[in-house]
Amino acid sequence: MTEGVNKFLQELEPISLKEMDKVALLNRTDTKFIFSIPTLVETLSKLKQHYFALEINGQRTARYKTLYFDTEQKDLFLRHQNGKKNRYKIRIRKYIDSNLCYLEVKLKTNKNRTIKKRIKIVDFETELSQVSKDFIRDKSSLEPNTLVPALWNDFTRLTLVSKTSQERLTIDINLSFESSSKKELNHLVIAEVKREGNSPSEFMKIIKDKHIRPRSMSKYCVGSVFLHKKIKYNKFKRQILAINKLSHELTT
Repeated sequence: MTEGVNKFLQELEPISLKEMDKVALLNRTDTKFIFSIPTLVETLSKLKQHYFALEINGQRTARYKTLYFDTEQKDLFLRHQNGKKNRYKIRIRKYIDSNLCYLEVKLKTNKNRTIKKRIKIVDFETELSQVSKDFIRDKSSLEPNTLVPALWNDFTRLTLVSKTSQERLTIDINLSFESSSKKELNHLVIAEVKREGNSPSEFMKIIKDKHIRPRSMSKYCVGSVFLHKKIKYNKFKRQILAINKLSHELTT
Protein backbone atom coordinates (compact mmCIF):
# COMPACT_ATOMS: atom_id res chain seq x y z
CA MET A 1 0.00 0.00 0.00
CA THR A 2 1.29 3.45 -0.84
CA GLU A 3 2.11 5.95 1.86
CA GLY A 4 -0.46 8.37 0.43
CA VAL A 5 -3.31 5.86 0.71
CA ASN A 6 -2.40 4.96 4.27
CA LYS A 7 -2.21 8.64 5.27
CA PHE A 8 -5.63 9.30 3.82
CA LEU A 9 -7.27 6.40 5.64
CA GLN A 10 -6.01 7.62 8.99
CA GLU A 11 -7.57 11.03 8.41
CA LEU A 12 -11.09 9.70 7.95
CA GLU A 13 -13.58 9.28 10.76
CA PRO A 14 -14.00 5.56 11.54
CA ILE A 15 -17.16 3.48 11.37
CA SER A 16 -17.58 0.05 12.95
CA LEU A 17 -18.83 -3.11 11.24
CA LYS A 18 -21.98 -3.00 13.37
CA GLU A 19 -22.65 0.62 12.44
CA MET A 20 -22.21 -0.28 8.78
CA ASP A 21 -25.00 -2.89 8.93
CA LYS A 22 -27.53 -0.28 7.87
CA VAL A 23 -25.85 -0.15 4.45
CA ALA A 24 -25.31 -3.89 3.95
CA LEU A 25 -26.93 -3.58 0.49
CA LEU A 26 -27.33 -7.27 -0.29
CA ASN A 27 -29.82 -6.23 -3.00
CA ARG A 28 -28.17 -3.36 -4.82
CA THR A 29 -26.79 -1.79 -7.96
CA ASP A 30 -23.02 -1.86 -8.51
CA THR A 31 -20.91 0.55 -10.54
CA LYS A 32 -17.23 -0.24 -11.07
CA PHE A 33 -14.23 1.83 -12.10
CA ILE A 34 -10.62 0.86 -12.80
CA PHE A 35 -7.61 3.15 -12.56
CA SER A 36 -4.07 3.30 -11.17
CA ILE A 37 -2.63 3.71 -7.67
CA PRO A 38 -1.47 7.33 -8.30
CA THR A 39 -5.01 8.26 -9.38
CA LEU A 40 -6.33 6.62 -6.21
CA VAL A 41 -4.11 8.79 -4.00
CA GLU A 42 -5.29 11.93 -5.81
CA THR A 43 -8.94 10.91 -5.52
CA LEU A 44 -8.94 9.86 -1.88
CA SER A 45 -7.64 13.23 -0.73
CA LYS A 46 -10.94 14.77 -1.87
CA LEU A 47 -13.25 12.35 -0.07
CA LYS A 48 -12.45 13.12 3.56
CA GLN A 49 -15.58 15.11 4.37
CA HIS A 50 -17.95 12.73 2.59
CA TYR A 51 -17.05 9.24 3.87
CA PHE A 52 -16.30 7.17 6.96
CA ALA A 53 -13.61 4.47 6.84
CA LEU A 54 -14.53 1.00 8.05
CA GLU A 55 -12.31 0.06 11.00
CA ILE A 56 -12.11 -3.44 12.49
CA ASN A 57 -9.83 -4.13 15.47
CA GLY A 58 -7.92 -0.95 14.75
CA GLN A 59 -7.35 -1.88 11.10
CA ARG A 60 -8.68 0.13 8.17
CA THR A 61 -7.73 -2.33 5.46
CA ALA A 62 -8.80 -5.96 5.13
CA ARG A 63 -7.19 -8.86 3.32
CA TYR A 64 -9.49 -11.08 1.26
CA LYS A 65 -8.91 -14.45 -0.34
CA THR A 66 -11.45 -15.95 -2.72
CA LEU A 67 -11.92 -19.31 -4.39
CA TYR A 68 -14.21 -19.29 -7.43
CA PHE A 69 -16.03 -22.37 -8.69
CA ASP A 70 -17.06 -23.21 -12.23
CA THR A 71 -17.76 -26.31 -14.30
CA GLU A 72 -14.95 -28.13 -16.09
CA GLN A 73 -16.25 -26.53 -19.31
CA LYS A 74 -16.18 -23.03 -17.73
CA ASP A 75 -19.94 -22.63 -18.20
CA LEU A 76 -20.28 -19.76 -15.71
CA PHE A 77 -17.43 -17.85 -17.35
CA LEU A 78 -18.86 -18.48 -20.81
CA ARG A 79 -22.32 -17.35 -19.78
CA HIS A 80 -20.81 -13.99 -18.84
CA GLN A 81 -18.61 -13.93 -21.96
CA ASN A 82 -21.65 -14.59 -24.15
CA GLY A 83 -23.66 -11.77 -22.55
CA LYS A 84 -26.29 -13.96 -20.90
CA LYS A 85 -28.48 -12.39 -18.24
CA ASN A 86 -29.47 -13.92 -14.88
CA ARG A 87 -25.99 -15.37 -14.39
CA TYR A 88 -24.52 -16.87 -11.23
CA LYS A 89 -21.17 -16.65 -9.52
CA ILE A 90 -20.21 -19.22 -6.90
CA ARG A 91 -17.34 -18.46 -4.56
CA ILE A 92 -15.87 -19.03 -1.12
CA ARG A 93 -14.53 -15.84 0.37
CA LYS A 94 -12.33 -15.64 3.46
CA TYR A 95 -11.74 -12.48 5.45
CA ILE A 96 -8.17 -13.20 6.48
CA ASP A 97 -7.82 -10.74 9.36
CA SER A 98 -11.01 -11.87 11.12
CA ASN A 99 -10.73 -15.54 10.01
CA LEU A 100 -14.32 -15.58 8.77
CA CYS A 101 -15.26 -17.66 5.75
CA TYR A 102 -18.46 -17.70 3.67
CA LEU A 103 -19.87 -19.62 0.75
CA GLU A 104 -21.59 -17.09 -1.52
CA VAL A 105 -24.07 -17.38 -4.36
CA LYS A 106 -24.32 -14.17 -6.40
CA LEU A 107 -26.99 -13.59 -9.02
CA LYS A 108 -26.75 -10.78 -11.57
CA THR A 109 -30.30 -10.28 -12.81
CA ASN A 110 -31.55 -9.12 -16.19
CA LYS A 111 -32.48 -5.85 -14.46
CA ASN A 112 -28.83 -5.22 -13.54
CA ARG A 113 -29.40 -6.03 -9.86
CA THR A 114 -26.92 -7.99 -7.78
CA ILE A 115 -28.46 -10.37 -5.23
CA LYS A 116 -26.11 -12.16 -2.88
CA LYS A 117 -26.89 -15.06 -0.54
CA ARG A 118 -24.29 -16.57 1.76
CA ILE A 119 -23.69 -18.97 4.62
CA LYS A 120 -20.82 -19.14 7.08
CA ILE A 121 -18.50 -22.14 6.71
CA VAL A 122 -15.40 -23.24 8.59
CA ASP A 123 -12.80 -22.73 5.85
CA PHE A 124 -12.13 -23.15 2.15
CA GLU A 125 -13.54 -26.29 0.56
CA THR A 126 -11.84 -27.55 -2.55
CA GLU A 127 -14.46 -30.30 -2.46
CA LEU A 128 -17.85 -28.88 -1.59
CA SER A 129 -19.47 -30.30 1.54
CA GLN A 130 -23.02 -31.62 1.50
CA VAL A 131 -24.18 -28.51 3.39
CA SER A 132 -22.57 -26.29 0.76
CA LYS A 133 -24.07 -28.31 -2.09
CA ASP A 134 -27.54 -28.08 -0.54
CA PHE A 135 -27.15 -24.32 -0.15
CA ILE A 136 -26.16 -23.90 -3.81
CA ARG A 137 -29.12 -26.02 -4.94
CA ASP A 138 -31.49 -23.99 -2.78
CA LYS A 139 -30.21 -20.57 -3.85
CA SER A 140 -29.49 -21.15 -7.54
CA SER A 141 -30.46 -23.21 -10.56
CA LEU A 142 -26.99 -24.80 -10.66
CA GLU A 143 -26.09 -28.43 -10.03
CA PRO A 144 -23.27 -28.27 -7.44
CA ASN A 145 -21.86 -31.69 -8.36
CA THR A 146 -20.68 -30.15 -11.63
CA LEU A 147 -18.69 -27.40 -9.88
CA VAL A 148 -14.93 -27.53 -9.32
CA PRO A 149 -12.35 -24.99 -8.04
CA ALA A 150 -11.50 -22.66 -10.93
CA LEU A 151 -9.49 -19.66 -9.68
CA TRP A 152 -7.93 -18.19 -6.53
CA ASN A 153 -7.89 -14.43 -5.98
CA ASP A 154 -6.19 -12.26 -3.33
CA PHE A 155 -6.59 -8.54 -2.69
CA THR A 156 -6.61 -5.83 -0.03
CA ARG A 157 -9.82 -3.86 0.46
CA LEU A 158 -10.56 -0.39 1.77
CA THR A 159 -14.24 0.16 2.60
CA LEU A 160 -15.73 3.63 2.80
CA VAL A 161 -19.29 4.48 3.86
CA SER A 162 -21.12 7.60 2.77
CA LYS A 163 -22.07 10.03 5.50
CA THR A 164 -25.20 11.19 3.68
CA SER A 165 -26.61 8.38 1.51
CA GLN A 166 -27.11 4.62 1.31
CA GLU A 167 -23.75 3.91 -0.28
CA ARG A 168 -20.65 1.84 0.30
CA LEU A 169 -17.47 2.33 -1.68
CA THR A 170 -15.03 -0.57 -1.83
CA ILE A 171 -11.52 -0.03 -3.17
CA ASP A 172 -9.46 -3.10 -4.01
CA ILE A 173 -5.68 -3.04 -4.44
CA ASN A 174 -2.79 -5.55 -4.44
CA LEU A 175 -4.69 -7.94 -6.71
CA SER A 176 -3.34 -11.34 -7.68
CA PHE A 177 -4.81 -14.42 -9.36
CA GLU A 178 -3.71 -18.04 -9.27
CA SER A 179 -4.66 -21.38 -10.78
CA SER A 180 -1.96 -23.39 -12.54
CA SER A 181 0.07 -20.14 -12.75
CA LYS A 182 -0.02 -16.72 -11.07
CA LYS A 183 -0.70 -13.16 -12.23
CA GLU A 184 -0.15 -10.05 -10.09
CA LEU A 185 -1.81 -6.71 -10.88
CA ASN A 186 -0.28 -4.48 -8.21
CA HIS A 187 -0.74 -1.33 -10.32
CA LEU A 188 -4.50 -1.79 -10.60
CA VAL A 189 -7.30 -0.30 -8.50
CA ILE A 190 -10.86 -1.59 -8.72
CA ALA A 191 -13.37 0.74 -7.09
CA GLU A 192 -17.00 -0.23 -6.76
CA VAL A 193 -19.90 1.96 -5.73
CA LYS A 194 -22.62 -0.13 -4.11
CA ARG A 195 -25.90 1.61 -3.47
CA GLU A 196 -29.66 1.23 -3.28
CA GLY A 197 -31.12 2.60 -6.49
CA ASN A 198 -29.43 5.77 -7.74
CA SER A 199 -28.63 7.50 -4.46
CA PRO A 200 -26.05 10.30 -4.92
CA SER A 201 -22.34 9.42 -4.79
CA GLU A 202 -19.64 11.98 -4.10
CA PHE A 203 -17.00 9.53 -5.30
CA MET A 204 -18.71 9.19 -8.66
CA LYS A 205 -18.80 12.98 -9.05
CA ILE A 206 -15.07 13.26 -8.33
CA ILE A 207 -14.03 10.35 -10.53
CA LYS A 208 -16.13 11.70 -13.40
CA ASP A 209 -14.14 14.95 -13.24
CA LYS A 210 -11.03 12.85 -13.90
CA HIS A 211 -12.68 11.52 -17.07
CA ILE A 212 -12.81 7.98 -15.70
CA ARG A 213 -15.98 6.25 -16.77
CA PRO A 214 -17.74 3.19 -15.33
CA ARG A 215 -16.40 -0.11 -16.61
CA SER A 216 -17.69 -3.62 -16.15
CA MET A 217 -15.08 -5.64 -14.29
CA SER A 218 -15.37 -9.22 -13.07
CA LYS A 219 -12.36 -10.36 -11.07
CA TYR A 220 -13.16 -13.96 -11.88
CA CYS A 221 -13.46 -13.37 -15.62
CA VAL A 222 -10.43 -11.09 -15.92
CA GLY A 223 -8.29 -13.45 -13.85
CA SER A 224 -9.44 -16.35 -16.01
CA VAL A 225 -8.43 -14.52 -19.19
CA PHE A 226 -4.95 -13.72 -17.87
CA LEU A 227 -4.30 -17.29 -16.71
CA HIS A 228 -6.04 -19.32 -19.42
CA LYS A 229 -4.65 -18.11 -22.72
CA LYS A 230 -6.86 -20.29 -24.94
CA ILE A 231 -10.15 -19.20 -23.40
CA LYS A 232 -12.59 -17.15 -25.48
CA TYR A 233 -12.69 -13.58 -24.16
CA ASN A 234 -14.09 -11.18 -26.78
CA LYS A 235 -16.35 -9.50 -24.20
CA PHE A 236 -13.38 -8.72 -21.93
CA LYS A 237 -10.90 -7.38 -24.49
CA ARG A 238 -11.54 -3.75 -23.49
CA GLN A 239 -10.94 -4.53 -19.81
CA ILE A 240 -7.70 -6.37 -20.58
CA LEU A 241 -6.48 -3.57 -22.86
CA ALA A 242 -7.30 -0.95 -20.20
CA ILE A 243 -5.46 -2.90 -17.49
CA ASN A 244 -2.41 -3.37 -19.71
CA LYS A 245 -2.47 0.32 -20.67
CA LEU A 246 -2.42 1.39 -17.01
CA SER A 247 0.55 -0.90 -16.42
CA HIS A 248 2.39 0.54 -19.45
CA GLU A 249 1.75 4.14 -18.34
CA LEU A 250 3.31 3.46 -14.94
CA THR A 251 6.44 1.83 -16.39
CA THR A 252 7.23 4.42 -19.08
